[in-house]
Amino acid sequence: MRVLIVITREPREFVQISLNTHGTRVVQKLIETLKTRQQVKLVISGIEPGFLSLIKDLNGNHVIQRCLQCLSNEDNKFIFEAAAKFCVEIATHQHGCCVLQRCINHSTGVYREKIVSEISKNGIFLAQDAFGNYAVQYILELQIPSAVSKLTTQFKGNYVHLATQKFSSHVVEKCLAVLDGQIRSTIIRELISATHFEQLIQDPHANYVVQTALRVSEGPLHNSLVNVIEAHKSISRNSPYSKRIFSHKLLRR
Repeated sequence: MRVLIVITREPREFVQISLNTHGTRVVQKLIETLKTRQQVKLVISGIEPGFLSLIKDLNGNHVIQRCLQCLSNEDNKFIFEAAAKFCVEIATHQHGCCVLQRCINHSTGVYREKIVSEISKNGIFLAQDAFGNYAVQYILELQIPSAVSKLTTQFKGNYVHLATQKFSSHVVEKCLAVLDGQIRSTIIRELISATHFEQLIQDPHANYVVQTALRVSEGPLHNSLVNVIEAHKSISRNSPYSKRIFSHKLLRR
């Protein structure tokens, strides 16, 4: 208690200690040993003013994660609310995107719903971001109907564009891998209908999306995809990226 009083006495001092390479370990150990309501309140009062600095810091983000692991849902309310409020800023940060996923994992009820809703609402933007795409993929894996509906509504009509981008191509692959047959069918039909399909199979990113589509499609839709690929064989087979598709055993299924 005496240690807590000293390190929370000055505004933001607790934050500065948490950002320090050695200090962060002390603060994490301190959080693990909290026993009383007063101790928990002192820690929260020390962390809250510097939440964004902490969650985006190499050392500080571990302090937030330790709170998620050791404190109750109600005590972590300030983390869940801030995570929802600054969702896009956090999701597009190298360390923040990882902690945001932990927030979803540890939160329940309205707190979880709010974070998931904010990510879903900004899905098309986050899908194209180097770090934000991981948050979107995480939401897709959870298969929450309302979130999936929000995301796929934004993606519909944009799958070809998303497939040709480095980060969002992983999101399209995730959609194909984990979502239901109707959505899968929508994606594959958009790919097949692309004005320049040959560019997709020659693209460094979209060729992986087409390979995933080959793996997950069945019946007439799979046959349609194979036919479109075969129709572009003569102009695409020597491309370093489309070679992977033309050597695919699924083309011979």
